[in-house]
Amino acid sequence: MAFTLITFVFFTVLVAVISYVKTKGDDQTTSTGYFLAGRGLPGVVIAGSLLLTNLSAEQLVGTNGQTWAVGMSPMAFEVMAATALIVLALFAAPRYLKSGITTIPELIGERFDRGTKLWFSIAYIILYLFVQIPVILYSGSLVFENIFHLSSLLGITKFQSIVILCILITIIGSIYAIFGGLKAVAVSDTINGVGLLIGGLMIPFIALHVLGNLAGSDGIAIVDGFRYLMDNHADMLNSIAPAESVAPAVPWPTVFLGLVFLGFQSWCTHQSFIQRVLAAENLKEAQKGALYCAFLKIMGFMFLALPGVISYAIFELQGTQVSMMDDAYPALVSQIVPQPLMGFFAAVMFGAILSSFNSVLNSVSTMYTMDIYKEFINKDASELKLVSVGKNMGIVFAVFSVIVGPLVYFFPAGLKTFLDSFVMLIGLPVLSAVFGGFFFKYLPKYTAKFIMVFHIICYGGFMLIAPSYSLLGGGDGEIHYLYAVSILWPIELLIMFFMNRSNKNKGVQAWVQKDVGAVDMTPWKYSKIVSVIVLVCVVLVYLAFSPLGIGAW
Repeated sequence: MAFTLITFVFFTVLVAVISYVKTKGDDQTTSTGYFLAGRGLPGVVIAGSLLLTNLSAEQLVGTNGQTWAVGMSPMAFEVMAATALIVLALFAAPRYLKSGITTIPELIGERFDRGTKLWFSIAYIILYLFVQIPVILYSGSLVFENIFHLSSLLGITKFQSIVILCILITIIGSIYAIFGGLKAVAVSDTINGVGLLIGGLMIPFIALHVLGNLAGSDGIAIVDGFRYLMDNHADMLNSIAPAESVAPAVPWPTVFLGLVFLGFQSWCTHQSFIQRVLAAENLKEAQKGALYCAFLKIMGFMFLALPGVISYAIFELQGTQVSMMDDAYPALVSQIVPQPLMGFFAAVMFGAILSSFNSVLNSVSTMYTMDIYKEFINKDASELKLVSVGKNMGIVFAVFSVIVGPLVYFFPAGLKTFLDSFVMLIGLPVLSAVFGGFFFKYLPKYTAKFIMVFHIICYGGFMLIAPSYSLLGGGDGEIHYLYAVSILWPIELLIMFFMNRSNKNKGVQAWVQKDVGAVDMTPWKYSKIVSVIVLVCVVLVYLAFSPLGIGAW
């Protein structure tokens, strides 16, 4: 226990020290320096920060739990993200950097009007403060508690353990986000990303070794373990789920529609992701970061999906099968990770939780400061004043988060699931406003507001009726939410198309995006070639985990 604690503290402190050294002396006196790291992030740091902003301890547990339950189809959330990152690199990033924006609502305001900017800023902030940050804090704390059993070690209740962990995550994460700015967050994300890749990737290899020995290996245990999976659980290695599947499985038609649209929303318009790209040194580095991250996401199935299938096989052989999918990964880790490595793995998990928290906290303070305070409260605020407001509001938001986060413990399980799906109420209208705004040059100023109201009514109605209906006579009486996304976004784009055509016929002047010259806009000369390689890798992974490869129906 002492050695585990020492190694955990050592690796956690090491990340903090390296982050401090790398950011010491950076200019934190301007809004660009504080909120956008002085527009100086290189591609490698952008890739690492994008990855860690996206990944969390909850994902390690949740996605592996899903594959324990339904096989490899949930790997689509990882592998197909690569296609969205290509769109980010080739389409979105050049347009964002051309405008020199700090936030996505700022871009929406430029394309439509100040009122629309305020609408989307407030919606985003409410979403982050009441849904995303509390869920990140609670889920991360719960995962840490379930794997490392802090309550048993300290002799306290599970809720008390979660409160302590929420406070600890908030304090440490706030130090990065509030006092270090985006640069400190991005650097720590990159270091934690390296740790996550090492720690995460060691799990499937150790698990296959254990499985091979359980199956009576007489050679190389890892190889025999994988052979056992192919011989006895080929159906779970199939990533192609039937069209009528319900969550957590991913129906195959939605992989090419709703899931891709969801990826566009997450990777191309989500403020906490995009802020890293907006902080790029130039377009070349932004494109490098997005495409490097695409390769990392393709690799993600190895530690975010495959361990769940392996855990199913191990527990079945042992006769100790868990009863709930969220118990699969914690039980696997507790059983197979050698004690000398447990401290390092704990630090990796803690770093993943921190990265998700401090990234969102940094983004919400950025949006309040730049989109609300500067635009509507104090237009003449100095650069120092903006940085001061950002830090002060970061503290306020952090205190609010640490109060709300532990309260999720008392929510019914179904309510937490509802809160997770609630993100799409805001996310898809943002995607429509941004992409539709770029594609259609003659849209009326009220378009984005109309689309937001339309989407909230339609998607909210879907969430109410979906549990009572099934698709194609299959499933357990529930329509997969990705089908709603598959239908709604094209409808919203179609509405915008007709609004655009109507306005064009009235002789309205076309919107022209201005190039403010914020950064060098020379693209990476290998961006298109690398994008093709990324797509080939996506296809190869899907072929491997299909009936044409090692999977079976």
